[in-house]
Amino acid sequence: MSLKTYTREEVKRHSVEGDLWIIIDASVYDMSRFVDMHPGGAYPILEFAGKDATEDFYGLHRQEVLVKYARFKIGTIANEEPQIDFYQSGDISKVPYAESSAWMGFKSPYLNESHFKFRIAIRKICDSLADEAREFEDAGVKPTDEFMKKLGDNHLLAMNIGPGPMLNGLILPSGLKGEDFDYFHEIIVHEETARWKCRGFDDGSIAGMVISAPTVMNFGSAELKQKIIPDVIAGRKRICLAITEAFAGSDVARIKTTAVKTADGKHYVVNGTKKWITGGCWADYFSVAVQTDKGMSMLLIERSEGLETKLIKTSYSPSAGTAYITFENVMVPVENLLGKENKGFLVVLSNFNHERFVMISQSTMACRLVIEECFKWANQRKVFGKRLIDQPVIRNKLAKMIASLESVHSWMENIAYQMNNMSYDEQSEKLAGPIALCKYQVTRMMHDVSDDACQIFGGRAITKTGMGRTIETMQRTYKFSAILGGAEEIMADLGVRQAMKYFPRGARL
Repeated sequence: MSLKTYTREEVKRHSVEGDLWIIIDASVYDMSRFVDMHPGGAYPILEFAGKDATEDFYGLHRQEVLVKYARFKIGTIANEEPQIDFYQSGDISKVPYAESSAWMGFKSPYLNESHFKFRIAIRKICDSLADEAREFEDAGVKPTDEFMKKLGDNHLLAMNIGPGPMLNGLILPSGLKGEDFDYFHEIIVHEETARWKCRGFDDGSIAGMVISAPTVMNFGSAELKQKIIPDVIAGRKRICLAITEAFAGSDVARIKTTAVKTADGKHYVVNGTKKWITGGCWADYFSVAVQTDKGMSMLLIERSEGLETKLIKTSYSPSAGTAYITFENVMVPVENLLGKENKGFLVVLSNFNHERFVMISQSTMACRLVIEECFKWANQRKVFGKRLIDQPVIRNKLAKMIASLESVHSWMENIAYQMNNMSYDEQSEKLAGPIALCKYQVTRMMHDVSDDACQIFGGRAITKTGMGRTIETMQRTYKFSAILGGAEEIMADLGVRQAMKYFPRGARL
């Protein structure tokens, strides 16, 4: 049914309790029945009875509030057009620096038409899943099997693992052939899921799989791969990587979990503990680092008798399923060995570059989302009679944030180009240092962006809901990127040590 049009004079006549209209951006809303429901009480609405509340509304509420309560919209103001843009699914933001440069009208040496079409398709899919993802995040519950199946049906799980034979023969969103999927397409996937702004949920549903599935894909037997991987990428089963212990974090060689062969040589008996295991509470399979008789080995362990997981409360959502795991005489078939016995350290190292590349991609988008919100807020928030953006100190903060982000994003794109054009062996030789340093730089950048954003948003930045929720999420969770996948200090040291391998012996000042 079409909405009626009203004059502003007509709206003014509806300005008392029981008959209360307001105007927001040329739309008329009947607040008569909403007054008692308003979380902020009746007074703020009564104050604007019969008046235009646009500026004050956008000083207090996010735009989606209007979508949520669209049923109270009864008409529009005659001969007036809305002045504020409404986000539509799949839209590319027009806010400066809210998108990477190629999507803001700049030329790119890396991207082609397939990437542009792919981003629009992926954004629409991820937008359609965003509300559900946030519900899991806020409730702190396990992502449902139905939701995981949606990820699988759209190939989002498989694409998060990156280019490879697993995608061959698939038709991906936008009609992209799986064989043509490259690391720039992968960046897009990570960026679009990061736009859910659900760091805990994202890790619980996707990240645990991203860092664990490759251990089976690359080092498991043909039978093991066939049994595990199709179910995992379809969202029917879940997998996690279990390396870290209370005894050993970055110092992986010090792990104490043991695997001893039975007398008949058919099983390993596993005993020990693992801690801070992302997605561990939800996992059906565990890729586990253990000490065997002459060194470290990796085993694929199914959830079974003697294996227990307990939730660890962390700074982000319990939907991450961060687990403390105990193994008490867990029987594991020897066929579940990943790689060679006592050579598990190679398995552990094999996916570090890609894991860190994933984290860089997600982190740059997390910062981009924060910068977009700061830009919007600075333009609409008035303090001491001026918009925040009219204050030089605010513009200086935005300048620092933007410059830092764009520098890291350019470095990330350069790394992606190298990955597209290097063999795995060449990547292992040349990219470990640059990727480590880029991860170090991006998490330092997140620290500064979070800090400046908090100052721009003030009290809203430390409030989990409302205008500052994106800033609060960043402030509360950015340290996960600074610690997981290699702590900042380890990344910085690794980058320099890798450079020293190629330092010319004869170089002098």
